Amino acid sequence: MGFIQKIFGTHSERELKLISSTVDKIEALRPAMMELSDEELRDKTKEYKKRLSEGETLDDILPEAYATIREAARRVLSMEHYRVQLIGGMILHQGRIAEMKTGEGKTLVSTLPAYLNALEGKGVHIVTVNDYLAHRDAEWMGKVHEFLGLTVGVVLNSMDNDERREAYNCDITYITNNELGFDYLRDNMVIYKEQLVQRDLHFAIIDEVDSVLIDEARTPLIISGQSGKSTKLYEACDILARQLEKGEASGEFTKMNAIMGEDIEETGDFIVNEKDKVVNLTEEGVHKVEKFFHIENLADAENLEIQHNIILALRAHNLMFKDQDYVVKDDQVLIVDEFTGRIMPGRRYSDGLHQAIEAKEHVKVKRESKTLATITFQNFFNKYTKKCGMTGTALTEEKEFRDIYGMDVIEIPTNMPVIRDDRQDAVYKTKKEKFHAVVEEIIGAHEKGQPVLVGTITIDTSEELSGYLKKRGIQHKVLNAKFHELEAEIVAQAGIHGSVTIATNMAGRGTDIKLDEEAKAAGGLKIIGTERHESRRIDNQLRGRSGRQGDSGESRFYISLEDDLMRLFGSERLMTMFNTLGVPENEEIEHKMLSKAIERAQTKIENNNYGIRKNLLEYDQVMNEQREIIYGERRRVLDGENMRDSIYKMITDTVENTVDVCISDEQSSEEWNLNELNGLLLSIVPMEKIHHADVEGMKRDQLKHLLKEKAVKLYEEKETEFPEIEAIRELERVILLKVIDRKWMDHIDDMDQLRQGIGLQAYGQRDPLVEYKLNGYEMFDTMTANIQEDTVRLLMHVKIEEKVEREQVAKVTGTNKDDSGPRTPQKREGAKVYPNDPCPCGSGKKYKQCCGRK
Repeated sequence: MGFIQKIFGTHSERELKLISSTVDKIEALRPAMMELSDEELRDKTKEYKKRLSEGETLDDILPEAYATIREAARRVLSMEHYRVQLIGGMILHQGRIAEMKTGEGKTLVSTLPAYLNALEGKGVHIVTVNDYLAHRDAEWMGKVHEFLGLTVGVVLNSMDNDERREAYNCDITYITNNELGFDYLRDNMVIYKEQLVQRDLHFAIIDEVDSVLIDEARTPLIISGQSGKSTKLYEACDILARQLEKGEASGEFTKMNAIMGEDIEETGDFIVNEKDKVVNLTEEGVHKVEKFFHIENLADAENLEIQHNIILALRAHNLMFKDQDYVVKDDQVLIVDEFTGRIMPGRRYSDGLHQAIEAKEHVKVKRESKTLATITFQNFFNKYTKKCGMTGTALTEEKEFRDIYGMDVIEIPTNMPVIRDDRQDAVYKTKKEKFHAVVEEIIGAHEKGQPVLVGTITIDTSEELSGYLKKRGIQHKVLNAKFHELEAEIVAQAGIHGSVTIATNMAGRGTDIKLDEEAKAAGGLKIIGTERHESRRIDNQLRGRSGRQGDSGESRFYISLEDDLMRLFGSERLMTMFNTLGVPENEEIEHKMLSKAIERAQTKIENNNYGIRKNLLEYDQVMNEQREIIYGERRRVLDGENMRDSIYKMITDTVENTVDVCISDEQSSEEWNLNELNGLLLSIVPMEKIHHADVEGMKRDQLKHLLKEKAVKLYEEKETEFPEIEAIRELERVILLKVIDRKWMDHIDDMDQLRQGIGLQAYGQRDPLVEYKLNGYEMFDTMTANIQEDTVRLLMHVKIEEKVEREQVAKVTGTNKDDSGPRTPQKREGAKVYPNDPCPCGSGKKYKQCCGRK
């Protein structure tokens, strides 16, 4: 590889050669741009937009557009892009990762592709790791874009939806990765199109791309919430289910029944169909449920939860048997595999059945709070039409960027050669000896006025070291990664002569450390690493804070054989070898074998972490495909699409599926069990009962055709009941949205439970991922069938006078990333309404008997 690289150059060098002529063009336009007045320069934006609308491409106008923003930055900020920054800007526009060393002005580089791509009018997102940087860059670099007539917005954690929407509608939006991801998830939970805040995901420029796409990609984004229904509903339905009477059918259905044209009469409150594992309420049962819950019509859309839950409770009591289908152990209901008889930990019955069994067995009913929406950063950022990124260190993770995100890494040369002295690691036997050496090194540098930045991995280490320095009377500042303005200012001042700053590795990332003259004279910024990080990339980030723009500087890591990295991943042989050497106390150990061992340990961990992220992505891939389908359906509803065709398809599919469940192709019409068919179908589509006389001599397909016609005719009659056709179209959208959301949220929970328990499949010599995919697809099919059935049932039973409105099926209570929970507390508008007050809706009833009931 070394030989080939010598002849052909590295991948980066070859790619840079290809774009060098374009960079020459940009630089050649400098004098022409300098001659333009401010007004003429600003008019260039309109000119480029016009040219794009007439068929030119972004690549066609790139040299001129880059020369324009370069000149604008010179006028507005007194900063002019260096050649290497223009190169970086081109790499970004190509949708790649530009590896640019710290201090090379990545923030200014981002203005180039941001301006060019914003000309299309589809929006550009510049993604940073914290609110402070998003706000700083929007104010700082935003001035250049605004000078050229583009709009610039910033999304901060404290903002409300209107402010967010306005920021997303700007040409260029600065934002953090967390806010961006959570807004995407929240947008897919809204119930009206006007509530959406984001536009399409068009182009993302990710600053600190390794931090966003790699370090943070181990945890998915999760919005959790309170389900609209409390677990109390399961318990109430369980009480009622115990009071309802199982109906008796007047004997088995026989050919004689068919010949005599007899139907089986239903008795009791509900009928159980064991073959299809279905329970249906009789008319008498429906009255009892309405009386128990004080409701007028069980079939109303607003009573969907009650309908669903009473059927679940009846199924739990009449079709699910303890020690056969499930066992109760340690206050939990555990499913038994019907084929192997083994317990399946982590697996739960879907769609609420598991909770109904928990209520039946009087164990704790789970799902008080639940996951409402979730996505991994990998899947989220892959939704962008184009994305690119910048960082000081990406090459060590190139494989991951390429495999997971389809982005290659191009190393951009520095503007000035790096003259920082990266010294060999100093290794000590114990942590105590190591810290002693670190403190002595700090004191030595401090005495000659050389600024020192000490990087630690943990907050504990930074505080321990601070204690040692206090004892020696050395003034210093300690920073932990809390990401606020003060922190960035302290890091920026770490280059002042005589300063000593201790910071965790992530603290103040993205902030430039500038040296004063005395600091330069004293040897530049000295970087001390108190231990090696498990990722070489993060060690390189720490080193890279020194030696910016040709400054002098030095870096060195201090390691002990007791450090976690060496303890967990260094070989036993190594430890034994150093023990036998008998190294005196406080003496540094130098050995080539040791440096190699450290690198091997880091590579081992990097591969391990890559495995974890890849595994997370593979599991989320199953959910991602399902998420796309569900979010696509939701968006159609939000966009106000006419859902009539979809509803008709649901009706005919429901009929078809029900016939397939009850009747096989081989049976003659006399053998058909019409009672079973009526029992299943009529609870969904309230048509006339089918008798044998109606279907004599028919084939199964003819029966399907007949029933489909009847069902469709029934729905057409329902449509005519509505004075305005748009009223039923909106009703379809409302009901579809409600059913989709409720089923999807339950499904996310069920998939999460499945994921947690699936690892145990490995004990049975089965691949957990394969099992997860198979189970996941099966559960998704069940969910879509349930969505179809519930939607059809509700629409077929809806009453014209019934007011059905869109509503969110669950309330967001927070997220799994600290800052991004519910924003700013809501204050009550107007006085509190008490139960016996007149209802504010103006009905004349007391509040508790009117809106208060809901």
